[in-house]
Amino acid sequence: MKSMGIRSIFVAAFVLLLAGRPSETNAGTLTNLHSFIGSDGYCPVGALVQGSDGNFYGTTAGGGANSLGNVFSISPSGTLTNLYSFSGPPNDGSHPHSSLVPGNDGNFYGTAYSGGASNAGIVFRISPSGSFTNLWSFTGGNDGAYPQAGLVQGNDGNFYGTTYSGGDSNAGTLFRISPSASFTNLWSFTGGSDGAKPWAGLLQGSDGNFYGTTYSGGDSNAGTVFRISPSASFTNLWSFTGGSDGANPEAGLAQGTDGDFYGTTARGATSNAGSVFRISPSGTLTTLYSFSGGSDGTAPWAGLLQGSDGNFYGTTAGGTGTVFRISPSGSFTNLYSFQGTDGSNPSAGLVQGIDGAFYGTTRFGGAASDGTVFRLIVPLSPPPNQISGIWLDGTNIVITIPSIAGEIYQLQSRESLVDGDWSNVADACVSNSIGGSLTLTDFGAASQAQRFYRFGITP
Repeated sequence: MKSMGIRSIFVAAFVLLLAGRPSETNAGTLTNLHSFIGSDGYCPVGALVQGSDGNFYGTTAGGGANSLGNVFSISPSGTLTNLYSFSGPPNDGSHPHSSLVPGNDGNFYGTAYSGGASNAGIVFRISPSGSFTNLWSFTGGNDGAYPQAGLVQGNDGNFYGTTYSGGDSNAGTLFRISPSASFTNLWSFTGGSDGAKPWAGLLQGSDGNFYGTTYSGGDSNAGTVFRISPSASFTNLWSFTGGSDGANPEAGLAQGTDGDFYGTTARGATSNAGSVFRISPSGTLTTLYSFSGGSDGTAPWAGLLQGSDGNFYGTTAGGTGTVFRISPSGSFTNLYSFQGTDGSNPSAGLVQGIDGAFYGTTRFGGAASDGTVFRLIVPLSPPPNQISGIWLDGTNIVITIPSIAGEIYQLQSRESLVDGDWSNVADACVSNSIGGSLTLTDFGAASQAQRFYRFGITP
């Protein structure tokens, strides 16, 4: 049968040389780069960030020289350096819960949950060599108190962040601070429909507005997703109900390449074990995945990272914790389950290094149960235009491809790449795909010495 019309050709030509079905495991390979022992830090809560020097930078909530937390750097091979140990009030912060953000001046900026003049937290700057400056001490009043999350540098060069408490209603704030420490309170949460108690930081969307979440408040007191402009125009995009849409987001948002925002809730959804969701800039929310509390994990406290393969990667903190991957359409894979000795209870998200591996921290576990830094190497999913699997099944050749819901896919073959036409493989056409991985079979083709395949979307 000659080839029928193909609207979009994806892929091409795989030569069948192997017999047998390949392994379908997709687990990552984890390396424990460092186990904290207290003196060098304890309980890393924030995510890592990779500096321009290739090293990773992070914080611990406790431990260090004064048992009040520290800032550290670690090389991709695991050499850790303590850059700064917090000393606490009145002049210094304590117990940083957040990640650092690299500023465009080459320094790192962050927050400490407590300490400072009023013991309500600080905003600080630190150089890659450890030179430290306290930029702002929160008072617990209108400016806020107890910043849980890190900062984001806006297009205007200022830094934007949140406090968990304080403000006009003691329900948290959104603020702006310049690199020279000029501070502005942008929004005080009321605890009503606008939300309350933001645990997470902000993300500047491609439209220039900032997007974030609150842990509580909203119409059902289960948290919200909101948007705020740099000039402080505030919009509540979604109020979580605690039902299938989830409840109590502790993490911020990631904007996908499709323009939508992706995030997690720590609770709610089908098994009250949390969820992964997608929300459009206009506020249309879709629950992509509900955690069961089983092998897939529970309580995703951290946000998501879109990897170089287009999928999102995240962690769960419940039990001993997991690392997972989820596609923009909701196809879920558990990549790694922590055992304790290799770390446990990751509460921070991941960062993808320039080497393609994923790096992260666990709050506890490791050699001294004080937390770890790890590297996870993951076999990335094939791009959406490539055959993802091919194997022999008796006398048949079985091929898997990624697919888009609603499209019609046709498998084609030929015996040589030099001459001959591509022909449609009989009985290897699927109409109205439901999306995700699609299996197509070339019946009786195993007798061929070699065969090339491609697939396409038909008109």
